[in-house]
Amino acid sequence: MSSKHTNWYKNAVIYQIYPRSFCDSNNDGLGDIQGIISKLDYLKELGVNCVWLSPIYDSPQKDNGYDISNYLDIYPPFGTMDDFKEMIKGMHDRGIRLIMDLVVNHTSDQHKWFLSAINDKNSPYRDYYYIKKGKKNGKKPPNNWQGFFGEGAWTRIGDTDEWYLHLFTKEQPDLNWENPKVREEVKNILRFWLDLGVDGFRCDVINLISKKQDFKSRFPFIALTGHDAYINGPRLHEYLHELYKDVYANYDCMTVGEAVLATPKVNISLTDPKREELDTIFNFSHTDSDNFMGVKYFYRKFKLTRFKNRLNKQQVTLNGKGWNSLFLENHDQRRSVGRFGSTEKDINSSKSLAASYFLLQGTPFIYQGQEIGMRNAEFKSLDEIKDIESHNIYKIFNKLPLIKKKMINILYEVSRDNARTPMIWDDSEYGGFSKVEPWIRVNPSKDIVNVKAALADRNSLYYFYKQLIEIKKNNKVVEDGEFKMISLNNPHIFAYSREKESQKLIVISSFSNKSRKFKLTENLSDKDIVLSNFDNHEKKLKPFETRIYLVNKK
Repeated sequence: MSSKHTNWYKNAVIYQIYPRSFCDSNNDGLGDIQGIISKLDYLKELGVNCVWLSPIYDSPQKDNGYDISNYLDIYPPFGTMDDFKEMIKGMHDRGIRLIMDLVVNHTSDQHKWFLSAINDKNSPYRDYYYIKKGKKNGKKPPNNWQGFFGEGAWTRIGDTDEWYLHLFTKEQPDLNWENPKVREEVKNILRFWLDLGVDGFRCDVINLISKKQDFKSRFPFIALTGHDAYINGPRLHEYLHELYKDVYANYDCMTVGEAVLATPKVNISLTDPKREELDTIFNFSHTDSDNFMGVKYFYRKFKLTRFKNRLNKQQVTLNGKGWNSLFLENHDQRRSVGRFGSTEKDINSSKSLAASYFLLQGTPFIYQGQEIGMRNAEFKSLDEIKDIESHNIYKIFNKLPLIKKKMINILYEVSRDNARTPMIWDDSEYGGFSKVEPWIRVNPSKDIVNVKAALADRNSLYYFYKQLIEIKKNNKVVEDGEFKMISLNNPHIFAYSREKESQKLIVISSFSNKSRKFKLTENLSDKDIVLSNFDNHEKKLKPFETRIYLVNKK
């Protein structure tokens, strides 16, 4: 049977919605599906043609929905299945596709499979998880593996001699993909949502689903001891191809993988169309360019050349071999305003940053609020933060008296909750998100950074993104034109070209607060400029000036 799978994602512009923080329709302090429905015209007007919706499945919400207790139902405070059907119809009626989060490395510890597994040794779900006997008569974990939230990777089951594996919180036990019944369960989940009209999935930490089966202790590291046993495991490609062959090939859907600490070689293998695994991948090397070893708490000063080199490597590596996902922000990353060379003091810096990533080869993503320049939350205490990862890391930093204060201040700055404060629709008390106090406090910048103000200002970041989207959607060169970085080692200018047949696109963005010289070999004029954040253009680039040229060669 021939595959129904097409490449529509290559011309998609995807907007990520974090549902608990997008819009609260019933004034209970929590975003919901009806709130999303009320803003569909806003999304259509912006120009996006696909939405990535973070988890809305039933969940105890220990990790804001990434701990799922029922994959086939909706978390009641978010709404009902009828609300979901209304939402997806509303999206499709507006030409907007929907991809959902696929979280199948782990479940919630409240999932019926896990409850049965730990309460009945003869349960058919016993082998759905990794349950192993501990050491020292069961009082010590089976090995020394560490997880991603600053904890050990094993939790003891009551006072028994058995422990279960979890690479995230103890409320998120890992599924055992070695068991073919688990893989069939996942396929049934996929078919359920695809048959409802869902257009694809963002696959959460998908390169963790295969584990080495020796379960031996590893050489201890500062963090993630044992990572060689559970990152890019031995059967990863087999499992992903199985999902493609048995499910994805039968639907016109897309998949984008979140691959933890993946190398360029792994990214190619995951997205090579001939392998039939994933369509595209999130590569985090550029968002890790302001820290050491991919650990966001080990901050280092941003350098444009490092940022450019990592993006260039992504582009060159996957060119003709796979497909990139382009992003600056998501629910796990702090805001880009004030990061990656941009500044809160000059909106033009955010425009330069937007142009620098949006028209590269790949599928661009916009995280809710990014299009209006939402900022970090300016947390002052742990009481203001809800994220379980931040609370776990705080406990570790609290034991380090010499650097405790500095590390806790870094935690406030990089906490995932910086991206999770409510979407700011206007300058009212709760930012138009709700009429009651939200689940997490509203960003204090709401008086100046909000949708209402952005729509009223034709020079706002919102309209700049709207124009970028139009350029992306209306010019084939942006989709599959050849990429070339210009002046890779220039410490102040981010410039690149995209070229296909008779058309050439050139993007030049200044990341400097001073005027800078920049000379191109092309003979370009103002009539070739299709977008800029300044009206008049001189020989020198103004501070944070960006210019996008589109040349139709004869």
